[in-house]
Amino acid sequence: MTTALDDTASVGGARRLAPGKPAEFGEGITLAVLVLFVTLICGLPMALLFKVGLTGPAGIDLAPLAEAMANRSVQTALWNSLESSVLSALLAVILGALLALAVGLTDVRAKGPLVFCLLLPMMIPPHVIAIAWIQAMGPGSPLLKPLGLAPEMGETPGIYSVTGLVSLLALQHAPLVFLILRAALRALPRELADAARVCGAGGPRVLLRITLPLIAPSLLASFMLAFVAALGNFGINALLGIPARYTTLPVLMWRRLASFGPDVLPNVAVISVVLAVVTLLAVGLQSLLQRRLRASLIGLPQAPLAYALGRARLPLEMALWGFIAVTLALPFAALVATALVPTYGLALTPATLTLDNFAEVLWRQGVTLRAFANSTLTAAAAAALIAAVAIGLGHLMVHRTGRTRQLAGLASAQADIAFAVPGLVVSIAFILAFLKPLPGLGLSLYGTLWIILLAYVAVFLSVGLKPVTAAYLQMDRSLEDAARVAGAGYLTRVRRIFAPLVAPAAASGAILVFLTAYNEVTVSALLWSSGTETIGTTIFNYEDSGATTLAAAMSTVVVLATVAVMVAMNGLARHVPAGSIPWRD
Repeated sequence: MTTALDDTASVGGARRLAPGKPAEFGEGITLAVLVLFVTLICGLPMALLFKVGLTGPAGIDLAPLAEAMANRSVQTALWNSLESSVLSALLAVILGALLALAVGLTDVRAKGPLVFCLLLPMMIPPHVIAIAWIQAMGPGSPLLKPLGLAPEMGETPGIYSVTGLVSLLALQHAPLVFLILRAALRALPRELADAARVCGAGGPRVLLRITLPLIAPSLLASFMLAFVAALGNFGINALLGIPARYTTLPVLMWRRLASFGPDVLPNVAVISVVLAVVTLLAVGLQSLLQRRLRASLIGLPQAPLAYALGRARLPLEMALWGFIAVTLALPFAALVATALVPTYGLALTPATLTLDNFAEVLWRQGVTLRAFANSTLTAAAAAALIAAVAIGLGHLMVHRTGRTRQLAGLASAQADIAFAVPGLVVSIAFILAFLKPLPGLGLSLYGTLWIILLAYVAVFLSVGLKPVTAAYLQMDRSLEDAARVAGAGYLTRVRRIFAPLVAPAAASGAILVFLTAYNEVTVSALLWSSGTETIGTTIFNYEDSGATTLAAAMSTVVVLATVAVMVAMNGLARHVPAGSIPWRD
């Protein structure tokens, strides 16, 4: 008797397609569409960027690259980028490691709210962080001015310096380090520390001889990620670096293209290649060193360590909440206070308090209304599209073998590269790919919301794919076998079985994508035009043009919206794989 199971083979108790059997029609179509789509928005633009930057009429031509590297401004910007990225990454690792050890290895109370507050800066756009600190440390600071601590009018605030820029980059990326190291600490088996303590080793000795060597790969990974994030940062580097005359590569690219337009696109493309190569080398070095430093552990992860601090617990808790007050509450209190006065520099008093700035950005200004609408539309559309792609691509990567998995993995690798390289590099690549009219259509996407939407999908696809892949890895493959026996085709199985099961993980990833895209400025800084403004570019332009109170009001709205969405995401915590929501265990 012949059944549908004749086309399957049992491997390790789970049934899958026998070797050599052709893929189903629906599966082949899905694979082709997804791989083509990801290649068109991730692989093709990056390939064009490298083609323009590294080739000439006769083939590979490094003369433009050599000419760019010989330029004094490019050399200075490259050095500034490397210097600020290395220094800020080192500070971020030190700060993030201290926070991770304090929260992850001790019995401090209220860990949930602590972790939420410590990770909040990671979800707030860097340019908003920069504006908040500028308001807090500037001569018109509504907090420092009444205390007589604000710098004098006409005096350059200390935040406009290399030290200020590096410190702010470190504060921005310390939550990323904290997140990675906290996860590494939770994964360590307790037996190692318990055995050392039984042998008489104290807490500091266990930390130095066991804990830190075991999390060394995570320390390295966090340093490299902080380095790459700082290397591609635009908001902080522009808002603090330009007044300090400290230009980095992303700012140099933005200034040249903003000043001279598409005519300098080939020159900017060469600079983009330099930035992309440095980034990819850093990511490759991270992977190589992580493999060499990896330690094999025996035993399963258990409940996280929680050393009893005794009388030291209260001082440590006060220090942690004090850190949050200084680095989070202080700058955003200054931001809100600036938004509540009619003119920057006025002290906030009952007589000067006004909501006019909020009314201006929420109801009166046409550009801000367009920006809110454009960002909401593009971020929501990108999140929905990424969720759909992730459901299909994740299934092919996890539940398929052979050539199908290889092609799906190739698409995922392209998405990872697009996410790894700085957002301004992706913007340049998209301008190169979509500046000319599309073949057969005669329409150019440049200057429209479509190019911003596709850039968001390319940059953030990797973010939405990770939680969906984790959900598929936890799924029993016998579900698909049972549906196949019942006669369900591939698309029916995905639609009726797998999509509902991974929907919470896809929703979690989509919300993270929405939050990131809704607030970003790096990707859209070179892609927006009149009528396609985004929230990030509008806030940046307000601050850059001197409309400080409007920038503060719009930034306050963005921060409150971000916090509200993060709180709402907690409702998904029970329905998604662990780690899908960064601030939840």
